[in-house]
Amino acid sequence: MKKFIYKLIFFKIFGWKITGTMSPEVKKSILMVVPHTSWYDFFLGLFTRGIIGLQMNFVAKKELFIFPFGYYFKWVGGAPLDRGKNENKVDAIAKIFEEKEEFRLAIAPEGTRKKVNELKTGFYYIALKANVPIIPVAFDYGKKEVKLFDPFYPTGDKDADFQYLISLFKGVKGKYSENSFDSF
Repeated sequence: MKKFIYKLIFFKIFGWKITGTMSPEVKKSILMVVPHTSWYDFFLGLFTRGIIGLQMNFVAKKELFIFPFGYYFKWVGGAPLDRGKNENKVDAIAKIFEEKEEFRLAIAPEGTRKKVNELKTGFYYIALKANVPIIPVAFDYGKKEVKLFDPFYPTGDKDADFQYLISLFKGVKGKYSENSFDSF
């Protein structure tokens, strides 16, 4: 019933579509979600997750996971990140991948909804360290389309890998396209 409601709202009322698929066989991955220009993106992700029927996750500082919002954040796939032990984010998040049987981590590599000139690299190094694929996901507000791309296993050649990954998002428009990353 819940999936029916997600589909009704997302496809019929909002007029969006989803292209591509996500295999349930890929139990661990980094979801490279681009562009991130609006808080609406979070809800697009929730609708997409509900329609596809696969758990998708995010990380946030552990302080956000206390009452009253902690239960909600965990319910929608949040994982608390404890960086209090002088552990860098890449190592801390790679450890979460080790601990979980299934973990699809959504990350917006812009790191903000504001305009940026380059993507942050943490998602890439997390994928390398955790030995998981990167699944590019585009929220194209211009076409009202969520695009799911095939899993990509990083090679360790960051420049070549970024060139390929960025090419997938060519022509994609964020909700506030003036804040979209320039290389699209």
